[in-house]
Amino acid sequence: MSELSTSSEVIPAPGKKFAWTLIVTGIIGWLAAFSLILERLHVASNPNATLSCDLNPFISCKSVMLTEQARLLGFPNPIIGLAAFIFPIAIGAAILAGAKFALWFWRMFTVGITMGFLFVVWLWTQSTFVINVLCPYCMVAWIAMIPLFWTVVLFMLREGVIETPIRFAGFFDRAYERTWLWALSTDLVIAAIIIVRFWSSWHLLWK
Repeated sequence: MSELSTSSEVIPAPGKKFAWTLIVTGIIGWLAAFSLILERLHVASNPNATLSCDLNPFISCKSVMLTEQARLLGFPNPIIGLAAFIFPIAIGAAILAGAKFALWFWRMFTVGITMGFLFVVWLWTQSTFVINVLCPYCMVAWIAMIPLFWTVVLFMLREGVIETPIRFAGFFDRAYERTWLWALSTDLVIAAIIIVRFWSSWHLLWK
């Protein structure tokens, strides 16, 4: 782990694994957002349309996208995803091309990714506990955001971009090498809560 102080010029140098994680998760998230935009346009042109992701009363894109939560800033949330997921794709490609970024950039990027993750958590809680409907394409975006978040945050903790006591250096070294475990654990917790929350509705999948 690199030892950093506020005056140091040590710049993190992510490897190919980090770069490809950004690219792949960014593409998955972007495609999910793009699919939601297409479906939203479909609904705008035909309010009575049944969408490809409308499977039953509790798994439906349309039911979610017509709620107030789906327009948090006054316009459809997928527009945010469409713009935001471009950044990890571009940064991952730049890293593969040999680009290096300043410390302030990595800190801003980490803040942005963390905000994106918290936004996803909020959307998940709203969908699961308030709207009571699951949106398939939304869940794809959630799945993409989770490993993206853990990859970026654990790397920045390991490198000292996010400053922590030096005694945690070994822990964050090991944690970053097991990023997949953190992402999988988060997915399993969310999946378990969803399964329990909609326990009485799962039989509708086979009707």
